[in-house]
Amino acid sequence: MNQLPVKAIVLLLVIVGFNILFGIDGVALLDPDEPVYAETAKEMIRFNEYLSPRIYNEYWYDKPPIFYWLLVGSLKLFGGFSELAARLPASLMAIGAVLMTTVSAARQFSARAGFWSGLVMGTTVMIMYMGKASVTDTTLLFFMTGALLCFMHEKYWLMYLFCGFAVMTKGPIGVVFPGAIVFLYLLVTRNLGRMLRMHVIPGLILVAAVGMPWYVFMYQNHGMDFIYEFIGFHNISRFSAPLHPNRVHWWFYLPVIILGLFPWTGVLLKSIKDAVTKSVGRESTRLLFLQIWWIFVFIFFSIAKTKQVSYMLVLLPALSMIIGWNIERMTCENGKCQTGWVIGTFVMYLLMGVGWIVGGRQMPELAMGGMILGVATLVLGALNLLALKKYCNVESAAWLHVVTGLVTMVMAFGVLMPQIQDRFSVKTIAAAYMAAENDASRVLYVDRFLRPGFMLYTDIPGIEADVNSEKSLDAVKQDPRQKYIVMREHMYEKMKEKMGGENWELLENKSGICIYRSR
Repeated sequence: MNQLPVKAIVLLLVIVGFNILFGIDGVALLDPDEPVYAETAKEMIRFNEYLSPRIYNEYWYDKPPIFYWLLVGSLKLFGGFSELAARLPASLMAIGAVLMTTVSAARQFSARAGFWSGLVMGTTVMIMYMGKASVTDTTLLFFMTGALLCFMHEKYWLMYLFCGFAVMTKGPIGVVFPGAIVFLYLLVTRNLGRMLRMHVIPGLILVAAVGMPWYVFMYQNHGMDFIYEFIGFHNISRFSAPLHPNRVHWWFYLPVIILGLFPWTGVLLKSIKDAVTKSVGRESTRLLFLQIWWIFVFIFFSIAKTKQVSYMLVLLPALSMIIGWNIERMTCENGKCQTGWVIGTFVMYLLMGVGWIVGGRQMPELAMGGMILGVATLVLGALNLLALKKYCNVESAAWLHVVTGLVTMVMAFGVLMPQIQDRFSVKTIAAAYMAAENDASRVLYVDRFLRPGFMLYTDIPGIEADVNSEKSLDAVKQDPRQKYIVMREHMYEKMKEKMGGENWELLENKSGICIYRSR
């Protein structure tokens, strides 16, 4: 059995930990997703009720409670809400998922392949961003990765335990996805008989024992409202109807993977191809499982109507292990030009370097930072090409990819994001509202998109103004009371006639998030 040396594990944890933990407290929680979870955890503590989630002081049924419980523990540990306390649980789960992937790849392929699998996964743009986000996705990643890797290692009881916790993290997907991937693999390899050794019925009973009690409790206490909202809307409707209609494109996840896997995207296609054409023996069947894993996730969510960038996170371990395996294989070919990697590196570094420069110019505050990061990316790309083309040194090129990932992260979260956080967070406007001499007789409406963050930073729920609902906008218009309205500027300009807001007074505007007052 291949095992990584302790020094290698320590080095990996230092690099990956830095990439994920750096800057998690330097940017306000971003609307609307991050504040939802932090606010729900705050209200669990406020009401001393940890089974029935609430937001705006009312019950709601968006997600099962495991991630909320992690947040509650963190908030209590740090003595209350802070960006650090809200993001730390998700970050630790991301690091845990990387470590599991590393150990598994080492044992299934080689210690070096495991090391590179961990470095690939831990330095991608996708894990760098999602690992700093206070959302459920890295917790689901941890449990689902654990379940699928346990199948590969034939640790079936542990696999079912991980599935149960995944169900308690995000719902039925926690057992449906691992089950479907495992079944497809057994079907493709004509090995369905293996299911007889997997204790399927007792295993599903274990999944139910872990995952079902909370669902039963919620049904007993909240009835069909829970069923309609959680099962009907957050699971079935999200698959069959788009939550974001402008994202309903079959190709939506292609750029997500291309950008999310950077700086390793240039070697991705070559690694997928080499896993098919250059693997032999047992490693070939293990790589086939990883191929089925990522392909199933990609196709399933491409078919689903609701598209979210974070949905691609669960295919990251599989692709990282394929790339890590191939890097280890290619190191045995030092001196040979890896043409596919050279071409992919040239294209991706050029696109990303130019993209940072051009994209930075779209926001004045990012022009200089975007230029620096773009130039740094192009320089690192040139060094990569030198290592791959002239010296044919695979390991040097791989380490330059690691450096690229770290440089991208430091610039993004140490320089760029702090400068534009007010475009994506209501925190500053919430503070302005609290500091102002507000007329207590006026009612407060809050843009639905901004409402979770406004509640988080003020403890004031306000009344929801949904700019996508004619009924909600008409209710604002028909309300005769004097009003304050917290809303995104571009949505106000688009919807002001429907809200009766043509003559509203602008009190504060911070990077496009505004406070208005009816006259």
